[in-house]
Amino acid sequence: MPTADFDIAILGAGPVGQVLALLLARLVRDPARIALLAGDGGAAQPAPADDPRIIAINHGSRVLLESLGAWPARSAAIEHIHVSQRGRLGRAVIAREDFGVPALGNTVSYADLHARLLERTAACGVSLMSGPPAAVEGQQADLVQVRQGGTELGCAIAVRCDGAGGQDVQRDYGQHAILTRVSATLARPGWAWERFTREGPLALLPHPQINGDYAVVWCCEPAHASAIAQAGDDEFSKALTATFGTRLGRLRSTAARQVFPLHLKARHAQAQGRLATIGNAAQTLHPVAGQGLNLGLRDAAQLAQALGPWLAGQDGSPVTLLADFARTRLPDRLVTAGITDIMPRAFATGMAPIEHACGLALLALDLSASLRAPLTRHFLQGLRK
Repeated sequence: MPTADFDIAILGAGPVGQVLALLLARLVRDPARIALLAGDGGAAQPAPADDPRIIAINHGSRVLLESLGAWPARSAAIEHIHVSQRGRLGRAVIAREDFGVPALGNTVSYADLHARLLERTAACGVSLMSGPPAAVEGQQADLVQVRQGGTELGCAIAVRCDGAGGQDVQRDYGQHAILTRVSATLARPGWAWERFTREGPLALLPHPQINGDYAVVWCCEPAHASAIAQAGDDEFSKALTATFGTRLGRLRSTAARQVFPLHLKARHAQAQGRLATIGNAAQTLHPVAGQGLNLGLRDAAQLAQALGPWLAGQDGSPVTLLADFARTRLPDRLVTAGITDIMPRAFATGMAPIEHACGLALLALDLSASLRAPLTRHFLQGLRK
């Protein structure tokens, strides 16, 4: 019978894959039995310093990253979240004081997070392998066959966490996201803003690297996104201020802009025999409310917890453990994907009755702590058993 080169092979070395590697390294006597397969250089080199992505990390994810020594040096706290709807009544404000946490969340740059995780994974003893994106070639009764370029290896368990979603559930939102950075004449430290428009949500998040600036995620119809992203700084700044409003005074953009299409892609099953799928490989979500990476980190944390007894040499079939993991994760995945799927579509129907109903929902959340608390706690830490 063929023997496994590794106990676990992790296909993909983005933040979710690296966090899983760090968690697993704590559970095994020999971390070298864990393989982290970085595609196209992946974890072998830092992300570009000019990577425009600013990531919203919720309270639960920050606790996890800090426990791994992987929290970046630069971050900005989100102490209040203001949610509104352009052209309609109704808004909601969520404050950290209501939930007894230092912050509702934080923003970090993707480049900073990736660099800090790279430092930690390089030092934790796992086998880091770089090359073309790895792929699962097949499964036998006791082995998963994985190929990375010309290298073939066998592992008892494979975890796929690279790529975007799956083919089981797909939705094209008809929206593109413009990512950029702006300054504000009346900046409010610690505040994040989510404003729904008929083209999609517009988020302004405190920038983790430049005090008083905001990271922008502006979701628009594709043609509008392309045109406005290529506009001059003055035209773009005026259009952004007109869409957002004057709560922060005048918004001014001189930074580069990048545009990304928005889709929902998800797999029904997170486990197939000895293969698990987590993070963006399991579900790619709309960026509204910034839940994608946080959901992926919860995938990684619960997978490591599920595999702990098996890695410690206790009885338990990997196939059974992975099936139990997938069953346990399903409620959190469904709720998170459902919320982030409904919100950008409901507010963008252009139908007055629905828009008024959305405004009333925001007003109810603002007035009722009992309604606001469950949703906020989910965004803080996900759905717990």
